[in-house]
Amino acid sequence: MKHVLDRPIWSALATRHQAFAQGDNLAKRYRPSIVSFAATAADDPESLQALGRLIPPYESAILVQADAIALPARFSVISTAALVQMIAEPPLQIVSDERVQRMTRDDAAEMLALASITKPGPFTLEALNLGDFWGVRIGGRLVAMAGERMKQPGYTELSGVCSHPEFRGGGLGRLLSLFVASQIMARGEIPYLHAYAINAAAIGLYESIGFRLRSTMNMAVVQSDG
Repeated sequence: MKHVLDRPIWSALATRHQAFAQGDNLAKRYRPSIVSFAATAADDPESLQALGRLIPPYESAILVQADAIALPARFSVISTAALVQMIAEPPLQIVSDERVQRMTRDDAAEMLALASITKPGPFTLEALNLGDFWGVRIGGRLVAMAGERMKQPGYTELSGVCSHPEFRGGGLGRLLSLFVASQIMARGEIPYLHAYAINAAAIGLYESIGFRLRSTMNMAVVQSDG
């Protein structure tokens, strides 16, 4: 039996994030204004055809799954990457720091600016719809953040972890990763995350705070050729 996180995009859109979903019981995607993630229920021809109908011509989408990625007809691959999917093992260290503040929609523009500099992964002004975010300000300036993205029954993804280049090495990424993961775990859920398989520094940091490898994953940015 497949694990719910083997197709994390599909299992989120079919359950806890169905309010953000477009598509049917064969293929779904997030509303593009939120994030360009899409997925199929399986890799059978019917599901792939449904994905082909769902993505308009010349529009791109991001696919993430444990299995090798299969594409609909008339789709091309823009880029691929190997990921690791990690889950947290309880207990996690409980952290408290008065610098950590919950982000609101009033902070969205600053969050987008920080993400544009640091490139932690897909991020839009609508990302706050998916889950809570927290950040650290220094001198009134947002310099680090982390938050929640995909949600499945019993699981929430830690995502968007980033620190401004001027403040890297100060432990803010570790602080916020632990803080967000502990918030997720306090709700009785298991935190998980994705990292590029070649990013040894990030993987080492996550291992040091209590995450372990669950699965290798495949990611592809694809485009409908019409």
